[in-house]
Amino acid sequence: MKTLPSRVSLVVALSAALSLMACGKKDAEAPTPTAEAAAPQGPLVVKLGHSAPLTGPQAHIGKDTEYGAQMAVEDVNAANIQINGRTLKVELMGEDDQADPKQGTIVAQKFVDAKVNAVIGHMNSGTTLPASVTYANANIPQVSASATNPEYTKRGYKTAFRVMTNDEAQGKVLGEFAAGKLAARNIAVIDDKTQYGEGIATEFRKAAEAKGAKIVATEHTDDKAVDFAAILTKIKATKPDVIFFGGMDPQAAPMSLQMKKLGIKAVLLMGDGGCTADFLKNAGASAEGQYCSKPGVPTEQMPGGPAFIEKYKAKYNAPIQLYAPYAYDAVMVVVEAIKRADSADSAAILAELPKTQYKGVTTDIAFDEKGDIKDAAVTLYVAKGGQWEQVETVGGKAPAADAAPAPAAEAAPAAAPATK
Repeated sequence: MKTLPSRVSLVVALSAALSLMACGKKDAEAPTPTAEAAAPQGPLVVKLGHSAPLTGPQAHIGKDTEYGAQMAVEDVNAANIQINGRTLKVELMGEDDQADPKQGTIVAQKFVDAKVNAVIGHMNSGTTLPASVTYANANIPQVSASATNPEYTKRGYKTAFRVMTNDEAQGKVLGEFAAGKLAARNIAVIDDKTQYGEGIATEFRKAAEAKGAKIVATEHTDDKAVDFAAILTKIKATKPDVIFFGGMDPQAAPMSLQMKKLGIKAVLLMGDGGCTADFLKNAGASAEGQYCSKPGVPTEQMPGGPAFIEKYKAKYNAPIQLYAPYAYDAVMVVVEAIKRADSADSAAILAELPKTQYKGVTTDIAFDEKGDIKDAAVTLYVAKGGQWEQVETVGGKAPAADAAPAPAAEAAPAAAPATK
């Protein structure tokens, strides 16, 4: 009688064991869900580095550039752009390079270490050029909104692009304007010994001499100087018709004031570095009748210019200094490359940037084989009544009649209000 129950117990035990083994095998075969698969995917975060002088005498121009980039970031984030099924969220990593080449390379390495997807900048040619080596080595795309030295794109780095006219074009226009429209026979040239100042002064000189003008004096200062009495006194003796200055407005404004004080009758002619609202404010009455140039067309005539001006003033309660619209477009060019690639990887962005056909705030943007903007324009201005008044625009190509402008206000229909 004891045998039967024992056999029954054995059968039951074996059945249970087999069931457990089957369950274990089934569980082993089933993939374990990962945390990534279980949780919904969040936004695709893209880091863009932006570098400019945010302290020091050029901070007003650096902040202007940063403001333009930030406006683009806010519009992009409000637009609900989908990249590979995820919502694009752009973060701007702003750094102060103090317009100093050494600090520029430190900032560049900081961006590389932070694994930014792309860089907007740097603002100055003097910081852009050394930083570009770091970005090229790291294969990180760099789109400058303001560095005009031709060497930036002549080095052949596949990572280097810019959305505004370089100084080969700008210096040529300035030199021809001085010798032509201003009828200058004797010209003095001053530069601030930076890569921007020396670069544009060199191009200016070549063009002016080719048109028959004589360079009667060549002087150098630096980008921290404010006293030009010694230089200007030497120049006065040469009786120039035009004094060309390659540099930025913190030097250009006191130079203009001191020219008037010394009784120098020559016209002051500058590139874009002096063509700012702050020059007019700080030079005061001495600004009247001075000339400058800017890459591109006047902001009011840009495809998205009027809307951009309105939004910028509402947001920052300040006039545009120089490069804000170009910084906006530089960000948008990178975002358009991300959209085409359906990826934010730096390599994917680099593959798409040469294909750019973007209707921007400033113009229709496309790049040549070096990374320079095609069909670049230069506009000349004269100071009248405390304003820069357009004299003429040379070069460039008008946007197609059916082209939809891309002002900041229209870049993202769901954008947040302009003021905070």
